[in-house]
Amino acid sequence: MLEIGNKAPEFCIPNQDEVEICLRDLKGRWIVLYFYPKDNTQGCTLEAQDFTNAVDDFDDLDAVIIGVSPDSPKKHQNFIDKKELEITLLSDEDKNTCESYGVLQLKKMAGREYMGVVRTTFIINPEGNIAEIWRNVKVREKKKISDETIEWLHTGEVKEKLKELRNFNG
Repeated sequence: MLEIGNKAPEFCIPNQDEVEICLRDLKGRWIVLYFYPKDNTQGCTLEAQDFTNAVDDFDDLDAVIIGVSPDSPKKHQNFIDKKELEITLLSDEDKNTCESYGVLQLKKMAGREYMGVVRTTFIINPEGNIAEIWRNVKVREKKKISDETIEWLHTGEVKEKLKELRNFNG
C-alpha cells in the first residue's frame, strides 16, 4: 500500500488521443492523479466535471490534473467530447498502473465480487513523491456546518491541500 512520502510508481500509458504519457515526462510539476472506475457513470462524470471546472485554479497552482481508468482511449475521447471535459484521461486497459498504485481492489455489487478500481486521488510533488492520498473518495457530499448544509466537493479539498503543500498564499 502506497503511503505519503513514497516514490510514485512509474507509468507510461496512452491518453484519449492515443499519445503515451509517462510520469517521468511530468517531473518538475505538481500532479493531481486521480483513479476512477468507468467513464460516463454518475460519480465518475461528476468528478471529471468538477476537475474540469477547477482547471484554471489548478493551472494557477502549476498543477496538472490527470484521470486514469481502465477505459480505452476511444471511450475516453467520447467521454471528453460528450461531457466537454478539459482534463487529460489516461487509459489503463491492462490495469497495471491501477495495480501499482494499489487502487485495484476486491469490490462487491449486487452480491457478486469482482476486482475493480476504487476511487482514489494522489498529489505527486515535482520530485515524483506522493504528497497526499485520498482513498475511497466521495466526489460530492452534503455536510452540515453549524446551521447550514453545504455541498462539499472533493476537488475543493484537493485544491486546498495543494495550496498548503505549495505554501501558496494567493
